[in-house]
Amino acid sequence: MRPLGLPLRLPLGLLRTARPRQWIKNSLVVAAPAAAGELLSRQAALQLLLVFALFTAAASAVYLINDALDAEADRAHPVKCRRPVAAGQVPVPVAHAAGALLAVLAPALAALLCNPLTAALLTGYVVMQLAYCLRLKHVLVLDLVVVTAGFLMRAMIGGVALDIPLSRWFLITTGFGALFMVGAKRYSEAVQLADSPHRGETRALLSHYTTGYLRFVWQLAAGGAVLGYCLWALEHGGPHTALLPWRELSMVAFVVGVLRYAVFADRGIAGAPEDVVLRDRGLLLIAVVWTALYGLSVAGV
Repeated sequence: MRPLGLPLRLPLGLLRTARPRQWIKNSLVVAAPAAAGELLSRQAALQLLLVFALFTAAASAVYLINDALDAEADRAHPVKCRRPVAAGQVPVPVAHAAGALLAVLAPALAALLCNPLTAALLTGYVVMQLAYCLRLKHVLVLDLVVVTAGFLMRAMIGGVALDIPLSRWFLITTGFGALFMVGAKRYSEAVQLADSPHRGETRALLSHYTTGYLRFVWQLAAGGAVLGYCLWALEHGGPHTALLPWRELSMVAFVVGVLRYAVFADRGIAGAPEDVVLRDRGLLLIAVVWTALYGLSVAGV
């Protein structure tokens, strides 16, 4: 008699390969509309929900194809060997086919349901990430740039979909903030695999980066993010009728949040940014305080 779970083995494996835990990153699509105070209308909320779904599909396509390409290398990794494709739960051809389908479908639906610039940005994301999977992840420094650009595109696409002008300081802060998290992730991976004989097999470039260089990257990016945010907050202060300068006060929460995250980066345990954010109560509390302060600024209270 066949086990009851067997028919669901492949679909569940595909879902796991699509990284549901990392879909939280796609919530960045609301960043630009939130900064502009454009989240209150029902039409904007529905449009952003659609953009979130499309970006999630595009990102899932990249994860599926990446895991299919890296199946052999992942089997040598102490953690990645449990991924469904590396473990044999999802056949490599199936992962390729599912990824290719989503990679075509997401930009096509964006062209039909959103404006042309949104479709172009999503297409650019898919092309760039596939180039990363095939080649760019093996190019020093450029691999960091591509992953950072992926986060930046997430933050941009919500504003693009709603035709909201994107502030230069918003882009600078988001870009450096993304590089901070990417650099911390790579640094943590390098620290954890420092004594592993399979270090070069699990992520080839880790054998070419030094931990000192990766530490420099995330520290430089942290400083850039803080500086960019402070200039943004000071340049675009809240209305003069506001009870307190909420946006300027939000700088405190932002800086404390960066310092808190840097603790985990310095310890070399920031290899999974979503786990750091979701499991640390201090970071969650800081995020709530920052959201409240920034929300009061947008509302002009």
